[in-house]
Amino acid sequence: MGFRRRQLVNLLLAANANRPLGGRLGVASFFASWAPTELAPQLIGLTTLDTAQSVVRRKAKPIDVLLGLTNIALLSRLAMGSRHTADLAERSLVEALGADYGAALGPAEPRATWRQLARPFHMKAAEVEVLKNVQYAGTGLRGRLDILRPRHRQSAPMPVLVQVHGGAWIVGSKEEQGQLLMNKMAPQGWICVAINYRLAPKHPWPTQIVDVKRALAWVRENIADYGGDPGHIVITGGSAGGHLASLAALSANDPAYQPGFEAADTHVDACVPFYGVFDMAGDSGDRSVTMMRDEFLAPRVFGKKFRGHEDEFRSASPLNRLDTLDPGAIPDFYVLHGSADTMVSVSQARAFVKRMREVSTRSVTYTELPGAQHAFEIFGSVRSYQIVSAVARWLEWQRAQRVVA
Repeated sequence: MGFRRRQLVNLLLAANANRPLGGRLGVASFFASWAPTELAPQLIGLTTLDTAQSVVRRKAKPIDVLLGLTNIALLSRLAMGSRHTADLAERSLVEALGADYGAALGPAEPRATWRQLARPFHMKAAEVEVLKNVQYAGTGLRGRLDILRPRHRQSAPMPVLVQVHGGAWIVGSKEEQGQLLMNKMAPQGWICVAINYRLAPKHPWPTQIVDVKRALAWVRENIADYGGDPGHIVITGGSAGGHLASLAALSANDPAYQPGFEAADTHVDACVPFYGVFDMAGDSGDRSVTMMRDEFLAPRVFGKKFRGHEDEFRSASPLNRLDTLDPGAIPDFYVLHGSADTMVSVSQARAFVKRMREVSTRSVTYTELPGAQHAFEIFGSVRSYQIVSAVARWLEWQRAQRVVA
């Protein structure tokens, strides 16, 4: 592919990343803008080198140079948009937890280094030990989990972070998400547990939440053997994993989702959903939600139409669950969502947070990231390092609260 063609393709990708297309083009728009949005500094470097090389070799005409410079400008706009993520997240933490929340935590960590940004797909920390494919349920590969823990053991039991992968309930695995956060928390003295679960459409809903609950029950019963504290469990996940994490947090010990292990304790102390799906029934009135419900969730995940099965969809919606719970039964939440998400509209997060703040007696923290797409923390980017550091502070605040209590 020649220089001009490369720059035209890159120009389209960068333009879409700056103003992503939604609606029925939302999925394609996400995949087209994912890398330019989060890896803008790296792409600026590559584009600059590509343009300079073409100029030196006299293969670039003035219009080609203009295309390259335009790409650099669009990518720079994306890069600048993520620079202040840490400040934005800190404001949301202060708003929800109080101005003195960080008194026991010390100063916030420095932002990502150039060395880290140069290796955006390298997230494993050397000081983390990984125990692979521990069986938590008799469902083969889908009933396994990984345990990440610090190589140097601590004498006191460590708090537990359970990670639920996304993938639209139909694809994905425990190795694919949450790596940056887990490799951040394990060296700080957390036990991190990444779980698999059975996937639709082969295993229709509610198999996915049942498996998540079964994993939580396993963690409660067994994590002490690995150095974890079964009395302090936080659950997190992204996209479909954000939905499952939120629903698990809001359906503690619900026998409908615990067939055969109804007596197991599956409550969690806190929840951190990244770009989650919170409205499965379309009750928020958002057109994108009803389109997802009728064109994807009903045929691919539930295996049944919404009409005639409304209660099943509403029961699966974290948004609806809020109105069925005692306010004291809602755990602390830290919700994160990108304003430019074309896969799951930010309106879902806004509606969920608004209602939770109306009914919950616990802390509700919300960080909305301007210009961020879906799955914004999958890469080691400027934005993702900052937001993961903010989540780490929130989790450490949770731990400090338990020590005080």
